[in-house]
Amino acid sequence: MVVTRRKAAALVLVAMATLGAGAAPATAGATAAVSGPGVGPGPGPGIAVAPEADVSHHGHVLLWGSGLGVWMRSENRGPSNLADVTVRVRTSVPLVGRQEIPENCMQTGRQTVLCRTGELRADGAEEARRRQFAFELQLAGKPDEVVVRIDTLWNGGATDRNPRNDDHEVLAPATGDEYVF
Repeated sequence: MVVTRRKAAALVLVAMATLGAGAAPATAGATAAVSGPGVGPGPGPGIAVAPEADVSHHGHVLLWGSGLGVWMRSENRGPSNLADVTVRVRTSVPLVGRQEIPENCMQTGRQTVLCRTGELRADGAEEARRRQFAFELQLAGKPDEVVVRIDTLWNGGATDRNPRNDDHEVLAPATGDEYVF
C-alpha cells in the first residue's frame, strides 16, 4: 500500500483526535510509524508519540527557628514507566551555607534544591512506583513563615494529564506544625 504525504498527515490527525493531543497509547515506549515511498525521513519510526505518566508529589513541610523540614513522596500512576524524574523544591527565604541533603539531591541556587527520583515504574510493587525524601534545610535568619514550592522540573518528556498533583505551593508559618501538600 502506498501512503502519500497527505494521507500520512490525515492518519496523524486522526490518531491525535482519537488519543487526544499529546496523549500516548497505554503501552510504554509506544511509537506510531508511517512509512512508504515519499513518507517520513526514511525507514523506521516516522513519528514518535510521547509516553504518558501521572507523576505526583505529596508530603509535608515543617518550619521551626531557622530549620525547614521537608518530607516528600513522589510516585507514578502510569500508564508509562519513567526512567527518572527531577523534583524541584524552592523556598521564599534563602538557604544558608552548605545543606546536608540526600545524595540524590543537590542545591542549585540560594533557594532551590533538586532531587532525582530514579526510575518510577507504573506497575509492580509500590516501592517501584514511588520514592521518598526527607531532609532539613537551614534558612537565613529565623523567618516567621516560608513559602515552599514543590514541582516536577523534568519527567523525561512524558505527558502528564493531571499536573495539579505534582505542583504545590505551601505556606509554612514558624509554628512547628506540619503543613501538608
